[in-house]
Amino acid sequence: MTESTNRSANGRGQIRIVVPDEQSMVALLGSRDELLAVVESAFNSDIHVRGNEITVTGGTEPELVAKLFTELVALLGKGATLTPESVERSVAMLRHSGRPAEVLSHDILSSRGRTIRPKTVNQKRYVDSIDTHTIVFGLGPAGTGKTYLAMAKAVKALQEKKVSRIILTRPAVEAGERLGFLPGTLFEKIDPYLRPLYDALHDMVDPATIPQLMSSGTIEVAPLAYMRGRSLNDSFIILDEAQNTSPEQMKMFLTRLGFGSKIVVTGDTSQVDLPSGTRSGLAVVQDILEGVPDIYFCRLSSTDVVRHKLVTDIVDAYDRFDAEQPPDQRQGRRERGRR
Repeated sequence: MTESTNRSANGRGQIRIVVPDEQSMVALLGSRDELLAVVESAFNSDIHVRGNEITVTGGTEPELVAKLFTELVALLGKGATLTPESVERSVAMLRHSGRPAEVLSHDILSSRGRTIRPKTVNQKRYVDSIDTHTIVFGLGPAGTGKTYLAMAKAVKALQEKKVSRIILTRPAVEAGERLGFLPGTLFEKIDPYLRPLYDALHDMVDPATIPQLMSSGTIEVAPLAYMRGRSLNDSFIILDEAQNTSPEQMKMFLTRLGFGSKIVVTGDTSQVDLPSGTRSGLAVVQDILEGVPDIYFCRLSSTDVVRHKLVTDIVDAYDRFDAEQPPDQRQGRRERGRR
């Protein structure tokens, strides 16, 4: 792919991009030019296509438009399929100095006919940190892929025999008072708290094999209280919804780490469901362990939300509202949670 810069007849800056072949051009523009329409709506530039040439004229970001097309062609060269969503994410990445061709082609796990990849720069930083650190904290709002990506890395580690088992755990914050009133066995009572972990697992492992993997102990899904007194060796351990742990529970969990194991802790300190007056173990641990070697804190934000577009707007709106409240009311809202 070649690129040249010159001036148009009216003196406006102009960049000409030559795409290697017409087949790439078809994939680059999309069906009925739907991808080109996404690019045009994102930039204040005139974009014209003729044959295998793209001309970008005027606007405030013609160089960025050219860089976008270069990245999209690179993605196509790596076998990726472009969609309006992936083009929008590429635009957002470039505006934050990211490389879409590196992020959106980074395969974590292929399972059941689909490939799991990071979709933002921070998500790639998160999954890379899991490779390079023993304990990783994934902090951020709902929809940023904290648990899902950690689960994909765990399944991949199990497939590659880097660990011998996966342990998934969550605190059952209401267990103290309410479980006794629910019908069924203990595991039937705590199942609603663990169900999100099962749902993610079913996306990545053949559902028919999950009962066998669980009965053999290769995959364990259990409430946090079941971790006490154990030493977990050769395991990939995920603690989800960690904002609902107390400082004592967080310390108990982290000290379960055994030889050959890896821990990923995920949570959102803006959605704490602990009783009023109880500090979140996830909030406290940042003050205690920040800067400790081989421990990494990866912070994701609303720009990393990969659910419906409205989820990002909702998260931002709540954050703005929260920032406008007096400090004492903000703290109260955090303790009650915002679900």
